[in-house]
Amino acid sequence: MSEPATEKLAVVIVDDEAPARSLLRELLATHADVDVVAECANGFEAVKAVTERHPDLLLLDIQMPKLDGFEVLELIGDEVAVIFVTAFDQHAIRAFEIHAVDYVLKPFDAERLSAALARARERIGKSETLPVREIVSAGRGGRGDPIQRILIRDKARVHVIPIGRVDYIEAQDDYVAVKTGELSLLKEQPLADLEKGLDPTRFVRIHRRYILQIDRLARIDTTVTNSRIAVLTNQTRLPISRSGYRRLTELLEG
Repeated sequence: MSEPATEKLAVVIVDDEAPARSLLRELLATHADVDVVAECANGFEAVKAVTERHPDLLLLDIQMPKLDGFEVLELIGDEVAVIFVTAFDQHAIRAFEIHAVDYVLKPFDAERLSAALARARERIGKSETLPVREIVSAGRGGRGDPIQRILIRDKARVHVIPIGRVDYIEAQDDYVAVKTGELSLLKEQPLADLEKGLDPTRFVRIHRRYILQIDRLARIDTTVTNSRIAVLTNQTRLPISRSGYRRLTELLEG
C-alpha cells in the first residue's frame, strides 16, 4: 500500500527584487511539497495575499521600501508561518536566533532553504506560533526612536497614519482606536504597548483609557465635582484622571 501524499505547503514569496523572487521560485520548484500561490513585490501586496490566499508559509524579505518585513509581521501577526529572507543584518539575525525563528541569508543557499522549509513544516504541524512582538522589537535592535506612523490592517487593506495626524488614542478591550479627524480605526494592540513607541514630548496618557497628542489640547475644564476634562481643538471632550493630570501639567510646564 502506498503512503498518502504529503499535503502541499501553500507558500507566498515576498521580496521587492524581481531576481530574488525568481531565484526563490526556482529553488522552491525542486520541492514537490511546495506550491507557490503568490509572489509579492512589497509589504502591502503581502498583507493582501495573506488575507485572500490564506497561505501556510511566507518567505518574507526584511529590507523592503514602503513596509519592511517587520512591519508586515506586525500586521499579519501569528496567523501564518514565516521564513525570513535577509541580507546580513546583525539585529535581525540575533532576533531570529534568540526566538528560534527560521531565516535564510542572501545570496540564497539551497541547502539552508531546504532545512528552513523542513523546520517550517514541523512547526506548522505542531501549530507553533511566532512571538510576534518580541521578534519585531528585537529585530529592530531595541531602538528607542519614537514611531513616525501607525500601521493598521483592515482585512486586505493597510492604513498608514502619520503620527502627526493622530488626535488621540483610546483603549477598547484588546484593541486601540486611533482617532484622526473624523476617522477612527481599530488596531489590535494594548494601549500600554503602543504608548511605549510614542514620543513622550508629544503624547501623554491622561487617563487609563486615553492618550492625547498634546498639541490637540485646547483647554482643561473642571466640572462641578472637581473632575477635569480635556477639551480638544475639535471640541472632543476626554476625561483626565488624577495621575493623568499630573503627567499633563508636567508636560505643559516642561
